[in-house]
This record gives sequence, C-alpha cells and structure tokens, in this order.
Amino acid sequence: MAYRDLREFISQLEKEGDLQRIKAEVDWNLELSHISKLNDEKGGPALLFENVKGYSTPVFCSALATPKRLAIALDLPRDLSVMGVAREWMHRTMQKKIPPVEVATGPCKENIDKGDKVDLFKFPIPKYYKKDGGRYIGTTHAIISRSPESGWVNLGTHRMQILDKNHAGIWMIPGKHVQLHLKEYEKLGKPMPVAVAIGVDPTIFLCASAPFPPGESEYDYIGALRGLPVETVKGETVDLPIPATAEVVLEGEVDPIALRDEGPYGEYSGYYQATFPKPFLKVNCVTYRNNPVHWGCTTGKPITDIHILQALNRTALLWTDLEKMGLPGIKGVYCPPETGGYFTAIISIKQLYAGHARQVGTAVVSCPSGAYSTKLVVIVDDDVDPSNLSQVWWAIGMKFQPDRGTDILKRGFSSHIDPSLPIEEKDTTSRMILDATTPFEWRNEKKPTLITLDEEVVERVKRRWGEFFPSKTF
Repeated sequence: MAYRDLREFISQLEKEGDLQRIKAEVDWNLELSHISKLNDEKGGPALLFENVKGYSTPVFCSALATPKRLAIALDLPRDLSVMGVAREWMHRTMQKKIPPVEVATGPCKENIDKGDKVDLFKFPIPKYYKKDGGRYIGTTHAIISRSPESGWVNLGTHRMQILDKNHAGIWMIPGKHVQLHLKEYEKLGKPMPVAVAIGVDPTIFLCASAPFPPGESEYDYIGALRGLPVETVKGETVDLPIPATAEVVLEGEVDPIALRDEGPYGEYSGYYQATFPKPFLKVNCVTYRNNPVHWGCTTGKPITDIHILQALNRTALLWTDLEKMGLPGIKGVYCPPETGGYFTAIISIKQLYAGHARQVGTAVVSCPSGAYSTKLVVIVDDDVDPSNLSQVWWAIGMKFQPDRGTDILKRGFSSHIDPSLPIEEKDTTSRMILDATTPFEWRNEKKPTLITLDEEVVERVKRRWGEFFPSKTF
C-alpha cells in the first residue's frame, strides 16, 4: 500500500496501535522534544501532539523510531528487522524505477501566503535542545533543487533553522548534491530556486535523507519503493516539482554568496554542531494544507528515529551498491543505528577466494553510499548476523588478528558532523577495514572447529520442553 500523504501513514499507525495522541498542553520550547526523546528511549509509540502551546495545529514525532514502524512505512511484514527491511528496499529499487507525474494542483495549495504574509513562526516549530541556536523547521523534510546544467532534480534532507519570519538557514554540507547545485548557480551569478516540502509521505523523507548517487532523482526511487509515481505540482514562485500532498511547502531562493550564522544544533552524533556562517533560504511563498501537521524529530544522541531511519537507508543503499558492483558472496549488510547509521558498516560474506574480504572492505569505502563518512568497516563470515552486535563482537574477539586483519586508509570523504575530528580538520577522515573472518586460504585442518549443538538432540529437547518447564512450549 502506498500512502498518499503523511496523514494516511499516521492513520495506519493508529490502526495498528502504534500512535499516541498527546492531548495535554505541551510547550514547543524543549518540553515537546524531551517527551519525544524519552519516549524513543523507552521504545514507545509515534506521537501526535495535538495541543502545542500557542498553536492550534499538531506536531508529529517519533515516527520511525522502531523497525516495526519502518516496515509499516513501506508496507512490509511487521516482524522484519532493520536489515530485513533494507533487503526489501534493495530488491524494490533495483527493479524498474518509477518517475513522478505532474498534476494540476494538490492539497499543499489549500492556503497560500506570499510576500509580507510569509511568517515561519506561524507553525509550531520545536526548539529541541537547550543550546540549539533556535527553532529548527527542517529536520524531516525534502529540499528540492534542480541543476541548471543538466536538469537533474534532487531531494535532500539538510537541517534548517528559522532565522527570522522569512529566512531559514540551511546547512549544505560540502559535496552534498544541493551544495553542488548551488555551486552551479554561483558560476551563473544567479540565486538558486528552492522548495522545501515538510510533512510528506514517509517514503519521500526516507529517500530524501538517503545517499543516492549524483545525477539520479530521488523521485524515481520513491516511486519504485511505493509502486506508484509521486504526484507533484509546480510551485507558485519556483519552477520545481513539489509533492502535491505535502503539509507545508516553503518556496524561495538561496543566494550562492550570502551567508548567515546557523547553529548550534544537537546533531545525530549526540554532540552539538557549532555555529558558523551558512547559506540561507529567503522564503517568498508558503503554501500549506488546512490544519497542517508539522513532522519533526529530536535527532541528538542515539538512538532516536533519525538513527533508525538512517540505519535503514544507508544499509539499503550500501547493499544495493555492492550488488551492482557484482561482488559475490554478500550475505548481509548493516550500518548500525548506534553509530547514527553512518560511520560504521558491517558486512557478512561467504568467502569464495583469498582476498575476498579485503575486496569487499575496500569496495564499501569506494562506492557512492559508503564513501561519505565511513570510518570503520567490519567484515565477518557468513555464520555471523551483521545486525546482531553480540555476534559481531564474538567474531572480532575470536577471529580478528590485528596485524593480519587491519588496514588503515587516509583522506576519505568525511562528515562535518563527526565529533572525532577537530573543527579545523573536518574535510577528510581516516578509515579502518577490520577483517574478522577466518582466512580463506587456511587449510581445513588448520581452521578452528566451531562448536555447534547436536541437531537430533536439539529437536528431542524441543519436543520435551514442557516436561522441563511446565506450562511452557519452546
């Protein structure tokens, strides 16, 4: 089932008993985010705050904080793990991509504010953490831009801070696709038209926040995941394709040269990211639905919903890239939410030849989805589930030999969010490939013998389980 909009997703969560409506008054200033963060830490339901202090419209949080809700978002079996959902994502997107279709109008245009009527404070935007530089209107959204050279349309998720009633700072990370588009506009000496869709169908946000290859539009992959094309409308003031059912749409332009201070912000690393000058959006028009739902997330220290969803889309795209490279023997891929879905990748392989593990390790940091920010790649044998960190640590402790199994690479594409790098050295990172496999070339008699339970005895014990533990079955 493809959700037409965010509201259908919220409705489905409620049907499945995975949504809590908060009717008590909640302050947008820190209180709302702290409720959400504590709820995430307890594995609680998605939250719809219906009584935000000073506002009449709701805020939706904790949307994708469990594997079950990721499965609901993509209409998959509810018992799938993050890695299981990622496998299905890979299968869907490696089939035929489905481009968007333009429609004449949509719910996102039920209300239109232009010029002096634009006021970003009209919406119940939270302040998430005490030292944040302000209120962040963009945490779960899609920033839409188009390359003036090739026509490539990109959707990206980059944090956005309200600076005043009609300006919002955008952190365009160097090398990210929206920043590449801005550089093209800088060459032309023109401002870049931008639209920001807030409160979208969950597949739109899942793809906007994913590291797809440059030159390819996220819209096509969203269609593949949904099984249906995304319906888009043209902006009122920008010639860009905008999701027709978005709750709120900001339209405006970004000057490639002008900068304003943005931050600090409590990032997904669990640390504040410092204030410094960044590009900003001058908002010329806001369109929005009646009673719009603002979708936000708390980010911050793992694990919240942003870490779960980044684990999903990074795992899915990395797995897809490795399959497209034709690497044999890939049995599982996992980018754990404990490290934000970034920085770490764990790959399980069935070794087919000497050097196979190293080949996979170097491929991870060379492919489009793995090149950005990855610092640690762990390769394990196919008897290890890469999403089971207890098994991974067992493999590291029992199979990893530091002098044989460690490669250090330098000057990789880093994330400026990485708190292990000093502020003045954020552009590049070192990387470690950790080979925790049994060497393929070892003769069988040299390989350690794995302890396993006797299958016949296991089956007999299972049948008699009730004798040993009355009133219980295995």
